[in-house]
Amino acid sequence: MKTALITGITGQDGSILAELLLKKGYRVIGLMRRISTEPPYRLRHLGLEDSLHSGSLILAGGDITDINSIINLLKKYQPDEIYNLAAQSDVAIAFEQPHLTASINYIGVLNILTAIRALNMEDAVRLYQASTSEMFGGTARELKLQTQDEKTPFWPLSPYGNAKLAAHFEVVRARHVEHGKQIRTACGILFNHESELRGENFVTRKITKALARIKAGKQDILYLGNLEAKRDWGYARDYVEAMWQMLQQEGPADQWQDFVIATGETRTVRQFVEAACKCLGWSIRWEGAGNNEKGYVDDKLVVAVNPKFFRPNDVYLLCGNPAKAKKILGWRPKTSFDELVAKMMAHDLKQEGIAVPAA
Repeated sequence: MKTALITGITGQDGSILAELLLKKGYRVIGLMRRISTEPPYRLRHLGLEDSLHSGSLILAGGDITDINSIINLLKKYQPDEIYNLAAQSDVAIAFEQPHLTASINYIGVLNILTAIRALNMEDAVRLYQASTSEMFGGTARELKLQTQDEKTPFWPLSPYGNAKLAAHFEVVRARHVEHGKQIRTACGILFNHESELRGENFVTRKITKALARIKAGKQDILYLGNLEAKRDWGYARDYVEAMWQMLQQEGPADQWQDFVIATGETRTVRQFVEAACKCLGWSIRWEGAGNNEKGYVDDKLVVAVNPKFFRPNDVYLLCGNPAKAKKILGWRPKTSFDELVAKMMAHDLKQEGIAVPAA
């Protein structure tokens, strides 16, 4: 039985990854900053309580920003694989709290690498680092590159992207050190991936949850920022499989590779709203422009732009090219954009006690 350590297990990706690894027969250790008597809601939603009771899933207290905490965790559980998914991942919050973002997203990675070396585990463990498409940031605007792959220059536009890029380079360097043992590492440069378990502070979940509440008569208007921002949206379950595949690479550390995981398709926030409305049997009509743009269903105002939701430095376009992952890993997205939106919309309608409209 392999043992996997997942930092950030309470998040969307961590919970779904835990479910996947448990199905593959792993013992899963999940790092949590706070341990309560009740399992986190995402783990409950996925029905993983039995795994907690059987001991195949263990929630361990610790803090990724505390090096001693990480050393003790690795020493105790001796993981074969580490999936570092812990992050301050809200880009908007990163502008407000850049020091916190750097501490978790960059220093946390340094702590993991330092702990591996301190315990001489270089040959025994494999590390997955959750890199992000936000590292590309301004490549579409500044370099006129409409798609991004593993060879695209990085151009982060936020404290979140900066911290993730610094961590990315450290993890890549760990497998190419000239003096000392190399660590088998892989960075997944994942583009936006969503699911029913996405946090409500992310725009996709904000949209589906708000529209379900409007349908239920519990909310009047959905306020959004930049409707023209373009993103490459995929389904988190598909992307988590790619994380596992990356750590199954063979060969010496300096031959390991990083991968862009994406759909290769891009849509605007406006198009996401339209797709979600379609799931409700609604046809949305847009009027106005810029900060005054509004969306109506029949004569009811349901969507309006609010400038306070614009980022200080917004990313215009992110669209990944997953050709390398398809060729080497055999990975490809299984879930279409429309299927993704329908899954999220159905989940939030159910939460409001509303039957999903027939297609």
